[in-house]
Amino acid sequence: MSQPRVICTCREMHSYVEGVRARGKTVGLVPTMGALHAGHMSLVRASQAECDETVATIFVNPTQFAPHEDLNKYPRTFSADLEKLAEHGVAAVFAPTNEEVYPVDFSTYVEPPEVSRSLEGDCRPGHFRGVATIVLKLFNVAPADVAFFGQKDFQQSLVIRHMVKDLNVPITIRVCPIVRESDGLAMSSRNVYLSSEERGRALALSRALNVAKGMVDQGERNISKLETAMRDELLTGGVTTIEYACVVDAESLASLAAVDGTAVALIAARVGSTRLIDNCLLT
Repeated sequence: MSQPRVICTCREMHSYVEGVRARGKTVGLVPTMGALHAGHMSLVRASQAECDETVATIFVNPTQFAPHEDLNKYPRTFSADLEKLAEHGVAAVFAPTNEEVYPVDFSTYVEPPEVSRSLEGDCRPGHFRGVATIVLKLFNVAPADVAFFGQKDFQQSLVIRHMVKDLNVPITIRVCPIVRESDGLAMSSRNVYLSSEERGRALALSRALNVAKGMVDQGERNISKLETAMRDELLTGGVTTIEYACVVDAESLASLAAVDGTAVALIAARVGSTRLIDNCLLT
């Protein structure tokens, strides 16, 4: 089992990807912040199924964290991450320092699209500015053919798709399904923060989404009833700090009068001190 080539500079990463593509091969890009789990590995497998060569990035991006958030304690498991990527045959890993990505004279940021304003945008001001900026930088540094993201960060995937379309970035975006633990908990690097008791309460998120999905499958279209049912399930499960539990249009995140066309249920809540998000497409 060969280790991935670890690349730490933008210049070398760009040269590497361009070299692969010059040989007529397609490149898949899997951007991550490390602390890799089975959800990330599903993105790697999707890339390998579609592209000739897969490269990953590991970078805990400081510009998408607010001052009060968990940047400093975000799990960093670089050696274990490399082992997982090696097991899955990833060719190269871009693992730059903060200074390489954001030198002292760095001053240009991407203004994220309208779809970034609500939900996570309300709860985490500046978050999507940091996300859009780092993702565009990665697309420029590692000019792959296809980039792979997870559905768990649903709003993020919309922001990136809009950015790529609006700025004519020559890359295809693939959004892959959420990977869950056997009990339904959506896989997340932040799950390591949860105590065993908190983890039990965290299962209320997926249960609440399943309640909404079941209601829609049975013909319910009233948004208020769906959102009330989700909140009730969260509260019953001991999740009392709810940032949002809503049903919105799956393309624009706009409010809906009733479920009609594509709709998504989205939840953000705190379990203990850990902020968790989850979602489910309803139609």
